[in-house]
Amino acid sequence: MRKRAKLIAGKALLPLLALALLCCGAGASLAQHLSLADVNRVVAQAAQEAAARNAPATIAVTDRVGNVLAVYQMPGAPPTVKVTSGRTVFTGIDGLAGVVPSTLAAISKAVTGAYLSSSGNAFSTRTASQIVQENFNPGERIAGGGPLFGVQFSQLPCSDLNRRFFNGAIPPPPDQFRGPKRSPLGLSADAGGFPLYVNGAVAGGIGVIADGIYGLDSNVLDTDADTDEIIALAGTVGYAPARDILADRITVEGKTLRYSDAGASSLAANPVSAPAPLPGNFVAVTGYTDGPPVSGQTYGASGSGVRAINPATDGAAYANVAALVGAPVFTLVTGPDEPYFPMISGASNAGQSLSVNEVSVILAQALRVAISARAQIRRPLSSPAQVTVTIVDGEGQVLALARTSDAPIFGIDVSLQKARTAAFMSRPDAAASLENPGVFPVINVTAFALNSLIPGHLYFVHNYADSMRGFLGQDALANGAAYTARAVSNLSRPYFPDGVNTNPNGPLARPFVFWSPFSTGLQLDLVVPNLVNHILFVRNLNLDVTGDGVGDFDPDNNGAVNDTGLGCTPLVSRTSGLNPLANGLQVFAGGSPIYKSGVLVGGIGVSGDGIDQDDMVGFLGLHNASVALGGSVSHAPAAIRSDQLQPLGVRLRYVNCPFRPFLASDEQNVCEGK
Repeated sequence: MRKRAKLIAGKALLPLLALALLCCGAGASLAQHLSLADVNRVVAQAAQEAAARNAPATIAVTDRVGNVLAVYQMPGAPPTVKVTSGRTVFTGIDGLAGVVPSTLAAISKAVTGAYLSSSGNAFSTRTASQIVQENFNPGERIAGGGPLFGVQFSQLPCSDLNRRFFNGAIPPPPDQFRGPKRSPLGLSADAGGFPLYVNGAVAGGIGVIADGIYGLDSNVLDTDADTDEIIALAGTVGYAPARDILADRITVEGKTLRYSDAGASSLAANPVSAPAPLPGNFVAVTGYTDGPPVSGQTYGASGSGVRAINPATDGAAYANVAALVGAPVFTLVTGPDEPYFPMISGASNAGQSLSVNEVSVILAQALRVAISARAQIRRPLSSPAQVTVTIVDGEGQVLALARTSDAPIFGIDVSLQKARTAAFMSRPDAAASLENPGVFPVINVTAFALNSLIPGHLYFVHNYADSMRGFLGQDALANGAAYTARAVSNLSRPYFPDGVNTNPNGPLARPFVFWSPFSTGLQLDLVVPNLVNHILFVRNLNLDVTGDGVGDFDPDNNGAVNDTGLGCTPLVSRTSGLNPLANGLQVFAGGSPIYKSGVLVGGIGVSGDGIDQDDMVGFLGLHNASVALGGSVSHAPAAIRSDQLQPLGVRLRYVNCPFRPFLASDEQNVCEGK
């Protein structure tokens, strides 16, 4: 009776909350784009500042969904960057120098500014740096890791979700300018990437590289005079976010986020007087742009790839979601204008599977929780949470994806990563899949190649399944224990438990002496062959990684290096042959496994707001769906949840839900007992 009362109370609030969403981003205010004149102006302002500083730069501009609108490379700009955390780590991609094109670094920074931001929050690459390191804040010992620890390895160039650009395609494919687009290096933590706004709505991003370093800021207590950041800031003049939504007006765990160490007084030139950019400095980048600048897509229109569900054309299941939510619900579209992920039923496991109706109810109930919940990272303070929700089956197939109207774009790919992570790590054959001969040996080949590219490099790949057995017992990842993304996060930190800087690493992380945000552990190791392959594709550099004297990235022998395949990691499901982590593993909270009659049938992933909000939206959404469906779907039985595990005497977490999370209710402990 008490559960039913809660559901009815939530239903009564939905009309008011739907109105709140309409006024804060679901209508015409979000339908903005960068025109060709805007793109040229942004580039001109940044280029003038770079010239005034005698700091030739590479400048990239993207739209909100990641289309690269321009890459401008000034004469004398560094052609490549050094990837470095500033520590002598020399594993992973940390220390990689002379290989990564500066064009890719600039694009990644521009994508980051666009993807992390919305009409309710403006985050920069400096913000990203603050929230992905081993302590939050960076430098504060005995403090947990960043709230978005691991997000840097999302939007990967191998993702099966993020779309691709095909150079010189005539006619262009239907999705040539639909997003979300991939990011060549994932999300960036290097200062010099900002969002761009038009009429109060995020319309794109700018990224700048002039110093040749692709790094991060390990000290948030000082004020840097960062050349990349100052040049990029000049580009944002006339396209800056409202002051009230800047990262430095938003708190997480009682700590204020950073946006920029540069301000208007830092500029050496007046952006208003910037001359037009020189046409000859716009450059083509393989996989991203043909060279000449172009205008951006209008977010919310079909051409952007992200639009509101159309009940008349998107199928009865998505129409049901929109009706149950009672507020604007968006999804991805493809082809002539149809759902990119049609809602489907899941694969069977031991005779159990998710039906289309169950998928639609879970999706709708999660979104209902979101629009009832108080946002953590949005302004004004009374705003509802904005998130993307994705549901997968036990094989990692996408069964459905939907989002609120103004959720940050990064959450689209990340929500899928979280859902897949929870489903894969909860499988009783997870260890066997990781130890398939096609996994660690394949990755080690790339690791050895990086060692040859980087003097002093010490990249080696652990057997992480074996590390898990040493940590949790011989049946770890083989006993059907139910892992959430939060539990996987607990095990993926360079200190266990998280934040105790004198402790050893978790079993899915590298020891801290070999760890950095560019060398995390299993998360990176699973995708490093894809990242290296993609960099070589962009450079058309046919590297010999096997040592047999023959290049390994032009199997067609046509003189053109092949791009990384559509799908990250060399993993293959032992039951279906599909790739269960086809857009990579994610190691921060917001994903839970889904069960029917005690049998694992899938996962739900949520991303876009604070991690506790993400946890709650998925966890309560699944619980409420269970109530609405008469118990046909459920959470994992309590006895097999990861919070029953106590490695080193420390209990893992399953989910964390925020205090007093709802906008119109004082209810506390909303996830307890579920």
